[in-house]
Amino acid sequence: MKRAPFVAVLCLLSLASSGASLEKEPVEGRWLLDFDRGDASRLQITLQRRTSGHGSWNNSSTYPIAAFRGLTRPAGQTDVPAQFEIARDAGRIQFEGVVNESGGSGRFHFTPTPDFPGFLKGLGYSEPTTDQLYSMALHDVGRRFLEDLRSLGYERVPIEDTISMAIHGATPDFIRELKGLGYERLPVGELVSMRIHGASASFIRDLQALGYPHLPAEALVNLRIHGASPDFIREMRASGYDRLSAEDLVNLRIHGAKPEFVRELKALGYERIPAEELVNMRIHGVSADYIRGLQALGYRHIGIEDLVSMRIHGVSTDFVREMRELGYKSVPVDELVSLRIHGVTVEYAKKMRSRYPDLTVDELVSMRIHGR
Repeated sequence: MKRAPFVAVLCLLSLASSGASLEKEPVEGRWLLDFDRGDASRLQITLQRRTSGHGSWNNSSTYPIAAFRGLTRPAGQTDVPAQFEIARDAGRIQFEGVVNESGGSGRFHFTPTPDFPGFLKGLGYSEPTTDQLYSMALHDVGRRFLEDLRSLGYERVPIEDTISMAIHGATPDFIRELKGLGYERLPVGELVSMRIHGASASFIRDLQALGYPHLPAEALVNLRIHGASPDFIREMRASGYDRLSAEDLVNLRIHGAKPEFVRELKALGYERIPAEELVNMRIHGVSADYIRGLQALGYRHIGIEDLVSMRIHGVSTDFVREMRELGYKSVPVDELVSLRIHGVTVEYAKKMRSRYPDLTVDELVSMRIHGR
């Protein structure tokens, strides 16, 4: 899955102050930086702010080091003074503090670009707040991003939504890729959801190659959430399931009806079971072990519906075995189910058999029904 260029988590905690009071406050706070140990070109930075209303705001994002003008990674653990900045269309975030080869900390301050609000007004937006400009600068929602969205038919997308799009990688480039695959003018919420869950253009291309030409965005997201990958589809096809719907694929994954389960059933004599029945088997615990246990007790080739009914009503292999030991051998499946439905336990059967040695299954059920 292709990662979005910026991965952010925004936490708003106890923001009691109004938007008007926030607007009067400078956007500033503390920063904490960690250089990536595995990738020398990247870092993670956490920004912390407090407001006069005793609220707090935290943002943790990963960036390429090159996004910060004036920042270099020192050698060694000795702290050295550092001044660097993010310079974007919406404004500049300036950082001061100390860094070493592991990371650093200090304070930051945001300065809006004076003419950027005028640019936004020209696109039909109202006067942005300083907080909005700060978030746009932080996540690089600038002139080109907004103009490209407009050219793709996304005019006057709410500022908060453009920021969310940038955070999660629902960029104009992503929208163009989707357009080339037949997806046009998807709602912003669906674009963001697709990016969050990894419904990428390459994922869609793989599905189209497998015969799923134009699944709705919601279906694409559900497939990704539940792990119904192209590889899973290929494995199910190799097991004889070549016309599964997207809903079938999701249900199979949710309930664990995987190719391994299909192969186990095939070895037990059950082939080409409909997807819905596979799901029912998994929901009610009709496992390969359960079927093997029944076969060892002489119950072979039981229908799927009967297997499910047996599990629903508690006809376990232990119950069948213990009833056999009481003399009830080769009891038909429907009678075993009837015993359990009416509460005939092994203990009850023992008790009644001690009084009436020749009791039939039907008589056991009748006695239980009438409270004897």
